[in-house]
Amino acid sequence: MKGEKRLAVLFEAPGKVALREEDLPALPAGQLLVRTELSAISPGSEMLVYRGEFPAELPLDASLPALAGKFEYPLKYGYATVGSVAAVGAGLDLSWAGRRVFAFQPHQSSFHASPSEVLPVPEDIPAEEAVFLPNMETAVNLVMDGRPLLGEQAIVFGQGIVGLLTSALLLRHPLTGVISLDRFPLRREAALRLGVEACLNPQAPDLAAQLAALQPNGADLVYELSGSPVALDQAIAAAGYAGRVVIGSWYGSKPASLHLGGAFHRNRIRLLSSQVSSLDPALTGRWDKARRFAVAWEMLRLVRPSCWITHRIPLARAAEAYALLDQDPGGAIQAVFTYA
Repeated sequence: MKGEKRLAVLFEAPGKVALREEDLPALPAGQLLVRTELSAISPGSEMLVYRGEFPAELPLDASLPALAGKFEYPLKYGYATVGSVAAVGAGLDLSWAGRRVFAFQPHQSSFHASPSEVLPVPEDIPAEEAVFLPNMETAVNLVMDGRPLLGEQAIVFGQGIVGLLTSALLLRHPLTGVISLDRFPLRREAALRLGVEACLNPQAPDLAAQLAALQPNGADLVYELSGSPVALDQAIAAAGYAGRVVIGSWYGSKPASLHLGGAFHRNRIRLLSSQVSSLDPALTGRWDKARRFAVAWEMLRLVRPSCWITHRIPLARAAEAYALLDQDPGGAIQAVFTYA
């Protein structure tokens, strides 16, 4: 399709987002042309990019071809896109035409991708559910890394999308109790609707007493998913003897100041890093990413997270969207870009 153009979100500098018109080259052989229907903003990693808080020495994501390169301005970013195949390049099966697919692509109105770079969306999963796939895959990975045991008590710090999805999956395990924390009332209300035992404000002056009343011996399993380095210290304090703290937050360039001289040292607390770009090596004998994706699709069917979409914003208003999330993070749970 010669002469076609697309619109793409471009992060130009800290706090500065623009919409750029780009020429889309003719469709190469072996590639699909996908027109975007919906893409989701990650308020965690994308706000680090928006604010200039990313670590410049890291690649964007070495595991995703669409995010090759380094963290440096100007850049395109984003990784949760659902669209339909508009054209099929030479050498490919024509049955791809018209199929709805998911892709780890930046926010842009169309793109080229090989079949290996897209995932067909199951017919029974709407676009507004499918766009949560990367966050659900992350939540599945977090639960796999934490390995909750029958009868354990769990705490989840942070009830953004990843936190809510992780809480939802933990609630499907036979645990004694699941508690969550978030500083924003809108997210606390969403967590309570899920069925957590309690959702507390981490800024409450009596937080330690509230947690002790709910879990007198501390938690067996704690997740830190808030994106706030301060919360990691709270998560460690909430863990009981030999407790596990799974760190799923990406802090970017923000340092974490921890108090490790007291309970952490004597209580044999274990800190576990969890990152979705790989699987726990102990599981790779039977698990791969394809199997994990299959589980993530099934969990999307069960959880139906589209109820957490609070903002549907046309791509042309991208700058407003990021300013809103930056200035009023408590007013949104999930924002998505629309492309109609």
